[in-house]
Amino acid sequence: MTVNSQQRAIHKNSNNSKYGAILALSAVAVNVILSYTMYRMGLPFFLDSAGTIAVSALTGMLYAGIFTAVVTNVICSFFNDGAVYFAFFNAILAIYTVWFVRKYSFRQIGKTILFALSVIFLSAAADAFSQYALFGEEEVSVIAQNAHSFAAAANIPYFLSFCVTILLMNVLDKGSSIILVTTIIAVVPKEKLAVFQNNFWKQKALTKSELKSLDEWRRDIKISLRTRNTLTIVITSLLLVLFMGWIGTRLYFTQLKEDRIKKVQNLIKIASEVIPTDKIDEFIKDGFDSPAYQETYSMLYKLWEASGDRFYLYVVRIENQGARFVFDISSPDSETEALSPGQLVPFDKEFEEHLPDLFAGREIAPVEEKNLWGWLVALYYPVKDSSGKCVCYVGADVLLNYMAGYVRIFILKVFMTLAGFFILVIAYALWTTGIYTSYPISTMASCVDRFAKSGEDQEKLDENVKIIRSIDIQTGDEVEKLYHAICRMTLNQAEQMRDIRRLSDSTAKMQDGLIITMADMVESRDSDTGAHVQKTAAYVKIIVEGLKKKGYYAQKITPKFMSDVVRSAPLHDVGKINIPDGVLNKPGKLTDEEFAIMKTHTTAGKKILENAISTVQGENYLKEARNMAAYHHERWDGKGYPEGLHGEVIPLSARIMAVADVFDALASPRVYKPAFPIEKALAILQEGAGTQFDAKCVEVFMDALPEVKLILKKYNPGAL
Repeated sequence: MTVNSQQRAIHKNSNNSKYGAILALSAVAVNVILSYTMYRMGLPFFLDSAGTIAVSALTGMLYAGIFTAVVTNVICSFFNDGAVYFAFFNAILAIYTVWFVRKYSFRQIGKTILFALSVIFLSAAADAFSQYALFGEEEVSVIAQNAHSFAAAANIPYFLSFCVTILLMNVLDKGSSIILVTTIIAVVPKEKLAVFQNNFWKQKALTKSELKSLDEWRRDIKISLRTRNTLTIVITSLLLVLFMGWIGTRLYFTQLKEDRIKKVQNLIKIASEVIPTDKIDEFIKDGFDSPAYQETYSMLYKLWEASGDRFYLYVVRIENQGARFVFDISSPDSETEALSPGQLVPFDKEFEEHLPDLFAGREIAPVEEKNLWGWLVALYYPVKDSSGKCVCYVGADVLLNYMAGYVRIFILKVFMTLAGFFILVIAYALWTTGIYTSYPISTMASCVDRFAKSGEDQEKLDENVKIIRSIDIQTGDEVEKLYHAICRMTLNQAEQMRDIRRLSDSTAKMQDGLIITMADMVESRDSDTGAHVQKTAAYVKIIVEGLKKKGYYAQKITPKFMSDVVRSAPLHDVGKINIPDGVLNKPGKLTDEEFAIMKTHTTAGKKILENAISTVQGENYLKEARNMAAYHHERWDGKGYPEGLHGEVIPLSARIMAVADVFDALASPRVYKPAFPIEKALAILQEGAGTQFDAKCVEVFMDALPEVKLILKKYNPGAL
């Protein structure tokens, strides 16, 4: 890649990123403006998800949609306190929208309608849950206000009115948003939408088919880089959220409890001042029969009622056997019955360590306990007479049970607040891991793997080099440096392979030239072979290609085998160099002794080529040359020479050469006979199929008669 092309690509990526950021921020602005407008108008819907659905649908990216959702609700919380709790649900909406556009399309009307209905009902369920779980039926809620108004106007139960209100709100809210997105996608050309869909990549944008291929390539990986990073981020973030939530909840509960205790402590101090210290014995004896008792009880009750808090208020006198009640203030609708004046209650075990202080009339620390009245904190404040003697205690049991309800709501609010940010953090981590690490490394690895599997195929090597260089990774970090290093490495390796191939081709040509030279030296001693080596090599090529085409001997006939057989075919008669001229060029029929000498050219050829093989350390093409030289006179039925091999025991290359050699001998003139007509030569071949020759070799030879005739016409035109 040149410097100019790199600069253009970087500029293009930069522009694309700006487009994506502008789109997301614009969507946030649209959400906030619409939501603020609806809020100021007091309408029961907020339109704070239109931009979220639009960004999710246009980009198809989780992070963009979730970012829009969460940032929108955070900003909306400045004028609507409850908005931040809905960030989680809007983030889920973004995820659902991205899933939909990746699997389907807003151009599919039927699928879009189903999507809209599911969004409306799921959003309605989420809003209903949030309303009841977080706010109950508070009149400050716009939804609750409209539901109450609708219930009164339609004379229907509030719950039914609430459900209808929630559903209609989401029909208008989510339905209008989906209609807007569908319209945009239908009107804007696909190539324009692609600008938004591809703007977040830090490399060449991957198509759906490329992503699918990448997933298939990663199938045999036990755990992918992206999965490992995702799990690390999710687990770390989750532990952090749980820890912070636990700490926050404990701090909240502790602070709430301390505030309650402090408030009640102040109240019982005030209560201690309204108790007449000289009438305690009278109050215990007469109770409500005493006018002073009724007056004191009334003042204590008003103090308790004015506090607006939930606790038990009472006055007791400490005795050896327990606490004797003087006053027990409770609401008329209280579930527990008030204790009568003078009633003695034994001390709970939690008070045992505080009894010395109680008997001494000193103030004690709050006592936390669980008894028949529930989970509570008991507070005691001494009431002293004018001489400073403690005559009784004002006690208060601060209930902690109901505080757990506040804590549950607090936890739910914390969870919903943190959940939105948690999803945003996860989405950001997934996005950065994906575009900066996972996808670039996976793409590079798959390309390098494909490059490695190209083997010696130069076209595939060159094509894979182009593919690797087209990835255009621009992460600006070590991954990009690795990418450029891989580009250089693969290019250099492809060029080295090209140089090696040129050298190999040159070496092969030189070897072929030596083979032809050797074959010509042998042929020059034979007065009547007439281009025998050229013709037999051509026939061998016809036969081996025919076998390959028909699928015969598929495991044996590889490209390497075919090349070796054709290249070494000219050496099949190299052993004739050892045959005396008198035998080799005798014009008449050979005697038995002379024929025995002639047959030795097979074993001589085998020995010559085995010596050559040992010299060049076992080149494959020479091994096939040895097989052809040694066994091209063997017969399928086992009656040939030199070893009497039969059937497929005879090397395939020798069986191929047998057909080519005999046909050329029949169709060419010899010193001891004229050339046979081609029809007779072919008939002899067919007659020998299955006895002298491999029937499959004869079959493919007969199928290629037009090519055979072209060779005859070139080298032996008189045979046609």
